[in-house]
Amino acid sequence: MEDNHSARSSHPHSQCNGQCRPAHTYCISLVPIFNHLEPEQMDEIMSVTRSAAYKKGETIYRPGEASDTLYIVNSGLIRIYRLAESGKEQLVRFLHPGDFTGELALFSESEHESFAEAAKDTKVCLMQRSDLQGFLMKYPVISLKLLQEFSNRLERSEKQTTYVATEKVETRLALYLAELLEPGDEIVTLPMSKKDLASYLGTTPETISRKLGSLEDRRLIQQLNHKKIKLLDLDGLLLV
Repeated sequence: MEDNHSARSSHPHSQCNGQCRPAHTYCISLVPIFNHLEPEQMDEIMSVTRSAAYKKGETIYRPGEASDTLYIVNSGLIRIYRLAESGKEQLVRFLHPGDFTGELALFSESEHESFAEAAKDTKVCLMQRSDLQGFLMKYPVISLKLLQEFSNRLERSEKQTTYVATEKVETRLALYLAELLEPGDEIVTLPMSKKDLASYLGTTPETISRKLGSLEDRRLIQQLNHKKIKLLDLDGLLLV
């Protein structure tokens, strides 16, 4: 793989002309594990942060590569996925601005187990393991924020495992739609394409389309457009 970091990265104080610093500050301020810090503490973190840019479809890292870097999404979208032995793709999650990846490997030497790909033109901030470890020692509150994020990700991972382990695709889809619903609302917005939703739920795009049609025929849902779905009968949907 091309060394994107060496090709695109730069220290926050090199070639800035007074403009890089705000961009890095914005990147760091997006992240829940850092945005509670004082300005001078953020400046300290920013001083060891590099930047990199990736074109849509470009691989950021892949399984087997050494993992020693925290990647923070500044702008764009990153797609994290794995490949089964059969070669079938399993979507793990999307990373939006403020999200980060690579944090688990920062506590020990290891290799990536997933692929990270730019789903659109993406800019990231990068921090090395040794630098983050130093900040964890200096500012223990960052450790607490990291533990909170780990807990959130574990919960999401367990939900996805439940979806995929459910035998009926229709049930997986129904549970997922119900999970998206916010209290007091009746319309959900799919956060991904049907192709990616199929990968996330362990099925095919064609099956997703058929099952959405089936749920609509049974008047459990109404497809308003390719992204928005109205849940007409939540109780009935949960009994699918």
